[in-house]
Amino acid sequence: MSPDVPLLNDYKQDFLLKRFPQTVLGGPRLKLGYCAPPYVYVSQIVLFLMPWALGGTGTLLYQLDILRDYTAAALSGGLMVFTAAVIQLISVYAKSKSVVVKRMITRNILAEEDQHEFTSCAGAETVKFLIPGKKYVANTVFHSVLAGLVCGLGTWYLLPNRVTLLYGSPGATAVLFVFGWITLCIGEYSLIVNTAAETATFQTQDTYEITPLMRPLYIFFFVSVDLAYRLLVMFIISAGAPVASYFIPSTVGAVVFMTGLGFLLSLNPTDLSMVFRCGVARHRVGSRCEAFPGNSGYWFRWKECLLCIAVLGMALLEAGLLHRYASSSQVSRSSAQTVVGYVLMVLLSILWLLRETQSIYIFGIFRNPFYPKDIQAVSVLFDKQSKLLKIGAVRWILLTLVSPLVMVAFLALDSSLHRLHSVSVSIGFSRAFRTVWQNTENALLETVVVSAVHMVSNTDCWWNRSLDTGLRLLMVGIMRDRLVQFLTKVQFAVTVLLASWTEKKQHRKLTTTLCVLNAIFAPLVLIIIVVSTVLSSPLLPLFTLPVFLVGFPRPVQSWPGAVGTAACVCTDTVFYQQMVPRLTSALQTAMAAGSLGLLVPGSHYLGRFEDRLIWIMILECGYTYCCINVKGLELQETSCHTAEAQRVDEVFESAFQQEHPQVCSLNEHLENVLTPCTVLPVRLYSDARNVLTGIIDSPENLKEFKDDLVKVLVWVLIQHCSKRLSMQENTHRPENKGKSSPVVPPASNSPPCPKSLEDSDSSNSDTVHDWSDSSIFDDEPAIKNRKEKLQLNNLPCTNLPIPGSVDFQSADDHSAGTGPKNDLYRTVMLGLPAVDKGQRADGAYIPLVEFSCSQSRLLSLPEEWRSNCTPRSKIMEMSPLFPEDWYQFVLRQLECFHSEEKSCVLEEIAEDTALKDLYIHTVMACYIGLFGKDNGVPSPGQLVRVYNGGLPWSGTLDWLSEKPELFHLVRKAFRYTLKLMVDKASLGPIEDFKELTNCLREYERDWYIGLVSEEQWKEAILEEKPCLFCLGYESSMGVYTSRVLMLQELSVHIGKLNAEAVRGQWANLSWELLYATNDDEERYSIQAHPLLLRNLTVQAADPPLGYPIFSSKPLHIHLY
Repeated sequence: MSPDVPLLNDYKQDFLLKRFPQTVLGGPRLKLGYCAPPYVYVSQIVLFLMPWALGGTGTLLYQLDILRDYTAAALSGGLMVFTAAVIQLISVYAKSKSVVVKRMITRNILAEEDQHEFTSCAGAETVKFLIPGKKYVANTVFHSVLAGLVCGLGTWYLLPNRVTLLYGSPGATAVLFVFGWITLCIGEYSLIVNTAAETATFQTQDTYEITPLMRPLYIFFFVSVDLAYRLLVMFIISAGAPVASYFIPSTVGAVVFMTGLGFLLSLNPTDLSMVFRCGVARHRVGSRCEAFPGNSGYWFRWKECLLCIAVLGMALLEAGLLHRYASSSQVSRSSAQTVVGYVLMVLLSILWLLRETQSIYIFGIFRNPFYPKDIQAVSVLFDKQSKLLKIGAVRWILLTLVSPLVMVAFLALDSSLHRLHSVSVSIGFSRAFRTVWQNTENALLETVVVSAVHMVSNTDCWWNRSLDTGLRLLMVGIMRDRLVQFLTKVQFAVTVLLASWTEKKQHRKLTTTLCVLNAIFAPLVLIIIVVSTVLSSPLLPLFTLPVFLVGFPRPVQSWPGAVGTAACVCTDTVFYQQMVPRLTSALQTAMAAGSLGLLVPGSHYLGRFEDRLIWIMILECGYTYCCINVKGLELQETSCHTAEAQRVDEVFESAFQQEHPQVCSLNEHLENVLTPCTVLPVRLYSDARNVLTGIIDSPENLKEFKDDLVKVLVWVLIQHCSKRLSMQENTHRPENKGKSSPVVPPASNSPPCPKSLEDSDSSNSDTVHDWSDSSIFDDEPAIKNRKEKLQLNNLPCTNLPIPGSVDFQSADDHSAGTGPKNDLYRTVMLGLPAVDKGQRADGAYIPLVEFSCSQSRLLSLPEEWRSNCTPRSKIMEMSPLFPEDWYQFVLRQLECFHSEEKSCVLEEIAEDTALKDLYIHTVMACYIGLFGKDNGVPSPGQLVRVYNGGLPWSGTLDWLSEKPELFHLVRKAFRYTLKLMVDKASLGPIEDFKELTNCLREYERDWYIGLVSEEQWKEAILEEKPCLFCLGYESSMGVYTSRVLMLQELSVHIGKLNAEAVRGQWANLSWELLYATNDDEERYSIQAHPLLLRNLTVQAADPPLGYPIFSSKPLHIHLY
């Protein structure tokens, strides 16, 4: 990447310079890219200052003592409502006028997309430009009323007398009055005239016109502080205490209620709904309700229900008894709470030690001496992690069962609960009793801090005297959350600053200047970080440069809309679809053991295996459950993707694959936003790509390929017929016993329906039916529509009589009594050259023969496969290639007969010459259909073409194409043979028929051999076929390649990302694409950044800003 990649191209710079003033002023477009009349600018200024004029009217009347303050505010608000309604009606009228048909004006397509043509000051085009109007009538009314409300409150808030009383200075009053009304004009213009593009946009469309409400609502919140304080607080104080005292008069009842409600609200609502649905279904059906497969409640079985009921019962009993019987003495209650506080300190220390032993690094800095060293083999990983998992089980018991009950005891013993009829006590303890279950580790830390401060501090200090325990826990929780955010934001800012200076590829011309400015204004940068921390908003690095701004507050998932509803699906998506269930199961064990550290909503993790990158985001957490979203990043790596993926591999290799790591060694990549956590054994596909040079182009291998192909064709066809036999319930019917089934064997002595005009080697000619008068002298005969042939494909060899043709029939037909039946098998001879009598008789009539074994018909090929248009002479020429010994061996190995005389039956079938001739003819016809009628050695390119389904043109190709089932079997046999050729070249030759049979059975059972583009490839992966094979050609290198997927237990490296770095880069991505519209594919902010992993982070964003190829629905993981 060049360090001089432009942040914005020239066109986007002009566009941003026009849009930014519009955003600052709330909507007026005072800078256009074309020449506009002066009245356009004057009209915008008048509309912009209109609220000030209306509010100034009320202000003037108040200052002259004509109206009181609230009357002046009401007057200004009413005038604003009327004015807003008039403005919207004018917009509607202009839209109706513009519908009139006018002369079409040719526009310059090279002009700016927002160019308008103004005809007059009051013209429809001018009004539509000034006042675009609303899409919905409801918004027209609502926005007008809201505009009047904001204007009235603003007038009341900015009355000069009130401001002077507040600040006591006329100068401050004048400044606040002027800038206050400018702020109000900005908000009102955005609401009723024209909405500006907001920098806080996180989605591409504003369907319900919510953006115009942003600025007025900010103003409304600020100017209504006094009103809210006077009304809302008084209401809570006056209503909250009577409600609590009326409904829960007993402190014991209140404690039990808060304990139970806190536990229930911390459970997974999906599981609760599943239990309820199962209960309703069981009540209706009257039987046991099975868990619904595919639902998150599938794992919420009766054991978990019993566990939750038992824990809830113990918590309620403990809270009620301790609060009731330990409240008799103030001294005993205080000392008991102190003892429980010491127990909590011990629990916190133990849990911290047990959690840190599960991860590779302690605090992300020092290597864990207890973690397995140099784990590359999965079997070794299982053995070394077994002890850590036992420690994790102990941690789970302490965290899930012991710690919550001890904290409930600590809260139940608190003396503040006797002052329950207080709003602060009710709010503080309700939150505390829920946090105990919702976020046990953080609640344990907060409780220990409160207990320790209470022990070491003076009883008369403000902390102990003015605040109850519930409020102390609330304040400590807020400080803990903001402190963690502050530290991660500082780490993110330092990484951006140092990377821009130390990384050569990130060093731009302005880098030195920006670094100096950050050093000079370091206090200001810290203030920006503190403000974003207090607001819990992302720290936005502009264009990912060390220019930091306070982003807009966003939800934890950062993106609007439902999770997992959009992804850039491609052929590689199926790998992530197969991986997610297995990965979820492995994450369940790791999360329960504490290997991924503290689970907090909004945390991000990155998984790496071979060329796959898995992005994991925690959506929510609760008591014994966690909800996550899994995204899969692209596998076709670009240069930027490759650079960052290599750095990810380096980070994981330095942590997990050191041969002799030092005890408590430092993390070599501490400055990176990725911190390795653990290794998960997951059952997934390994992807191996090999070059087949020397295998597929070897003359010896190609010669053996043709011999093996005939054998595999025989095996595939026999296996197909035997499976068809095994699926039949009754293989022998009483009326057919002892009888033979007459069939028409297209044997070598009786040619079926020749494709040529004469039964000779000139086989490129087709039958009379394939010729037309218009194409008789063409280079190649024209083939008729395939639909016409399908009408006759049920007859083995049928050509209907044509007027003027000569119909030959043997006299033996009538003597045999098969005249009507044999009429269907007559051959029509039209204009044929002279041949001898014997040959003519063979071509004209196909006699009926019978199988020598009565069971042979069960393994015969379907009737529609028996007729083909391959010349008899070619079949006889190719018949020596048919392996009779292999044919008999395969038949003797069948398992489809279960009678006591199985061996005898199979021996009789193997010796049946009619059945053998049937297989010879079909196999040789399929063989010719694959390679044509030349018996030469195929080329590698020909093998690849046939593998991909591109068979050479011939009459047999049409015959195969009309029989999809047979075509599928032939293609499968060809692919099996090619895989067999690769295996023989790699693993050695096949010793005997038994080894070949085992090999083919393995292909049939464990392998899918096909193409990546086929739907069956995807289905095989989702069904977790053990092995997959694909053949391809790399045109850029001119080599033939193979791809092998093997399903096995493999190691997936998991690391934790700096959550604030992800939020900050996503905030910049949203601003840059949706506001600055900088969608250049080579822009600076998408280039590779090995420390920030900028390209991967952009990919992981939700579409359309990001482009993950897979995004899962919310996955609920039960931490049992």
